[in-house]
Amino acid sequence: MSVAVITPMPDGPAPKETMKIVLVHPEIPGNTGTIGRTCVALDLELILIHPLGFDLSEKAVRRAGLDYWQHVRLREYESWSAFLADRAPPDDHLFLFEQDGAGGTVYAPDYPPDAYLIFGRETKGLPAEVLEGRANQTFRLPMRSPHIRSLNLANAATAVIYQAMRAYLE
Repeated sequence: MSVAVITPMPDGPAPKETMKIVLVHPEIPGNTGTIGRTCVALDLELILIHPLGFDLSEKAVRRAGLDYWQHVRLREYESWSAFLADRAPPDDHLFLFEQDGAGGTVYAPDYPPDAYLIFGRETKGLPAEVLEGRANQTFRLPMRSPHIRSLNLANAATAVIYQAMRAYLE
């Protein structure tokens, strides 16, 4: 089990009762930067599962994250199994998001304050090893038009994050 920490967490580790955003194999640096910016706004931890489709030093990540990137509570793991071994999250705290989530829409669950909100790569979604045995924990954002097959990852993640945190943001 290996944990690579790229950036020290500002102001110490995130509180245990904070939601975490997990990006599994993200490919587009701008999406990760934008999601990181949302994490800073809401004081959430951002967890990246390798391999990444880019280097975190790329300008696109930092451009999307603006001057907030230094404040991202960032952790990286070499693999999904390393993440599970290190964090040992309760299975009922894992919420996965796919365009055809069998668990219903993002409005269905009651998200605990320390939930892990998990998103896959832009072109292929979540890998089978992450989805296996978790059909009822896999949710979707509704799309009404038949002319679109998916939403931008950063937009979808932001919509999900705000929905999941609705009870904690007042």
